[in-house]
Amino acid sequence: MQPDALSPGTPPPSSPLERLTVLLVEDNLYIRDILAQTLRALGVHKIALARNGEEAVAVLRRRGALAAHNGVMGVDLIISDMVMRPVNGLMLLKWVRQRKESPNRFMPFIMLSGAADREFVEASRDLGADEFLAKPFSVSAVYERLRWVVDHPRPFVCTRDYFGPDRRRHRGNAPADMAERRREGEEHATIVYSGDTIVRPKKAGDVWLFKLPNLLRQKMGLTDADPDFVLPKGLLEEAESSLERHAADFHDWAGAYLKRLSDWVDSARTVPAMRHRDFESINLTAHELRGEGGTFGYPLITLFAKSLYEATGHGCRQDDAALEVVKAHIDAMRAVIRDRIAGDGGDTGRELYATLQAAIARWRPDLVKTEPAPPAAAKGKAAAKAARAEPAAAAAKAATAGPKRKG
Repeated sequence: MQPDALSPGTPPPSSPLERLTVLLVEDNLYIRDILAQTLRALGVHKIALARNGEEAVAVLRRRGALAAHNGVMGVDLIISDMVMRPVNGLMLLKWVRQRKESPNRFMPFIMLSGAADREFVEASRDLGADEFLAKPFSVSAVYERLRWVVDHPRPFVCTRDYFGPDRRRHRGNAPADMAERRREGEEHATIVYSGDTIVRPKKAGDVWLFKLPNLLRQKMGLTDADPDFVLPKGLLEEAESSLERHAADFHDWAGAYLKRLSDWVDSARTVPAMRHRDFESINLTAHELRGEGGTFGYPLITLFAKSLYEATGHGCRQDDAALEVVKAHIDAMRAVIRDRIAGDGGDTGRELYATLQAAIARWRPDLVKTEPAPPAAAKGKAAAKAARAEPAAAAAKAATAGPKRKG
């Protein structure tokens, strides 16, 4: 049962999460601050920050060395963005899971990304991520991912070609498009009760199944007999209100990113020999916008940025027609920000969508979408929450699809 909301003037209660140290890795300063404030609102007060995977490795090494002297784990949990330079989230995850220098190869790892497509979710899962948090994110989505890694951690599996949490989230048959390679039950596995030494099996069919103490619950002061931890409703409401208050700042942030997009279009026109560099920058910026629009109640930004992201991906055309398509996307998103078109935008949103599709059909007919215009959606706060919940649900569905390989 959810604890009651806080009465006006009542100080926020203590949160069991306040005992944990979270490493937050995000290259976007604005989003890093927003997510850090969301974590603090949920009761996480010990937060280490890093701008990319390279800085995160340095933090883990430094804190790991300090922890070795006092016997306390330096970092308990990692939340990392996927797309970063020079070391991205997948490379960071691989380092944590596979390198001997890692302070804790069993450390819970939540991957964060605006690209919640199945391929990205599976890439994270196959490298050993515990959870996948899709952008745009909501307070409830962050809270639920934390609850899963704390209260329902999956046992770690070690095979000749995989080390990480058991990729089977549920029992049952494999998806129709892939063969079932999993063996049910634990009889085929060697149970391991200590994580001090990790040695990969030499035979393809050997499986080590680690059953380790739940260190997160122990650090939070919870025992196996205690129920799942639940935060007071007042904390969740305050965290949600804090996220909504940042919607005003989103206009300035998005406006700056749209200005960058325009600058890169101008640069590509002026110096055609460097268009590959400009299109790469355009693609990365579209990825950022794709992940954040819905977080602050502007799902049209997410929709248009996703279209731009797909149009400027690896191997895309980079001619003048392609630049016109980029410009059409910028114009559509600029209209959303300028007129503060929240939710689906009603008739105005559908008109913007139709105008964008007409421009794409004119310059790049091969990119024309076959799906209909966005359906009417709820308005105001309901629209914002729905926009934040949709990618999280898609990511969860992809994550539960089951592994393609054993382990």
